[in-house]
Amino acid sequence: MRAYRMNGTNAPLTLHETVAPTPGPGEVLVDLKAATLNYRDLIVREGRYGGDQKHDLIPLSDGAGIVTQVGDGVSRDRIGERVVLGFMPGWLDGSFSARKQATALGGGFVDGVLAEQIVLPAAAAVPFPDAWSFEEAAAYPCAGVTAWNCLFGGRGLRPGDSVLIEGTGGVSTFALQFARAAGARVIVTSSSDEKLAWARKLGAAATINYRTTPNWGEVAAGMAGGEGVDFVVEVGGSGTLNEALRAARHGGEIALVGVLTGVAGEINTGAILMKAINLRGVYVGSVADLEAAMATGVRPLVDEIFAFEAAQEAFDRLRSGQHRGKVAITISA
Repeated sequence: MRAYRMNGTNAPLTLHETVAPTPGPGEVLVDLKAATLNYRDLIVREGRYGGDQKHDLIPLSDGAGIVTQVGDGVSRDRIGERVVLGFMPGWLDGSFSARKQATALGGGFVDGVLAEQIVLPAAAAVPFPDAWSFEEAAAYPCAGVTAWNCLFGGRGLRPGDSVLIEGTGGVSTFALQFARAAGARVIVTSSSDEKLAWARKLGAAATINYRTTPNWGEVAAGMAGGEGVDFVVEVGGSGTLNEALRAARHGGEIALVGVLTGVAGEINTGAILMKAINLRGVYVGSVADLEAAMATGVRPLVDEIFAFEAAQEAFDRLRSGQHRGKVAITISA
């Protein structure tokens, strides 16, 4: 089979011919048809993800394809299934742990999905709706599950709640779709008026350009009736968290999922305490969460699709920050 491998960090991806994997007991072989990219994939390429990682890692975590072989103990009825892969194949359900986190695809020492085939536990390969393309299904494992977990993994979003979502990338777009489907009122921030107009078309009730409105947290709180928003989907990290704290109501919830502005900085811990804000770190979710997220029926939005041979161009598109929704790669027609 063919697979892309890294050559250390910040080096061009190289396409290799390698031995096709064989499923062992309880495993399936999936012929991959599509993959999508996340911000995580950029920082893995740059060696900024944290911790050690394999020098010749196969990157990307999010893939979908067709089961073509099964190992002992797996029903042959699964051959031919169209499946999407869990981000962490070792986290089927239950609470999070370091052991489960270590199974995340496309990072550390676990090869990812930018290849023509992959082997993984049968339970981590989940069927998806027939109406969806492989590219759409491949949008779910990281961004879709993360967004779903942000809104429903804590106290749970309720109809009529207000939600502040930062940006229009993969997680943020999913969060907007999930929140609207659940009957919430959504406020979206971006530095691009064009992207904000797009967010309004998707159902955002209000939008804020954070470049022209640096006090966007205070403005968002006012848009939510003055008391603040019920939920914030925080993708920026240290550079945006203080404004998110200003936006949240007393007793509100902030789901911290991204570090786009960095991992270190001065944080107003007093606001967390005095407003009794639930600040919750979200690291994707389990295979059970993937199934629950897809059960909402929310169909992913794909920004642009690249050919397998143009994988580097897909990375460049994501790095440009111009995408709206997910950047995808077709691995095999």
